Amino acid sequence: MATATPITGTPVLADLLPRATTRLGGQARELALVAGGAALTGLAAQLSVPVPGSPVPVTGQTFAALLVGTALGTRRGAASLGLYLLAGMAGLPWFAEGTSGWSAPSLGYVIGFVLAAALTGALARRGADRSPLRTAGAMVLGTLAIYAVGVPYLAASLDVSPATAAHLGLYPYLVGDALKALLAMGALPLAWKLAGRR
Repeated sequence: MATATPITGTPVLADLLPRATTRLGGQARELALVAGGAALTGLAAQLSVPVPGSPVPVTGQTFAALLVGTALGTRRGAASLGLYLLAGMAGLPWFAEGTSGWSAPSLGYVIGFVLAAALTGALARRGADRSPLRTAGAMVLGTLAIYAVGVPYLAASLDVSPATAAHLGLYPYLVGDALKALLAMGALPLAWKLAGRR
């Protein structure tokens, strides 16, 4: 009977879940983790507050994307957010405010989620989610990856300067991003502490 592939490197939170004993079971587990991360991001995207004067709302999807990447690791995290992106572009209404498709000026942020999930997943594989300060650093780097794609995409979509795009799609969100980083600083190390007590 084939067994699941052993964990290599530092485990991420998803590696603590029960592992399948067969190859088929292992594949089903991986698919469930990827699909679950995409679904969580889609649900979080519906927690949306419009920002006056900006086409980019404040949503829970950024926080979810960073947590999914951190919890699942590089490969699964990127696959999960890639699934979220592709399904939304194909018409599944689970982007912010129940939207979907290719045309939203904020699509660049969703593309950035894939990069951010891969980055935070790679950092988690190096133990970056085990302490509050390292978790905050991982969240900041993941957030920067999102903005690195989202703001230039917004500028190109709206045909505005990068400075204008930053005023529309970066500066109004920095306080919220800091609060999300603080929340992650508490949640992720706590999850590891609780896992250690099992």
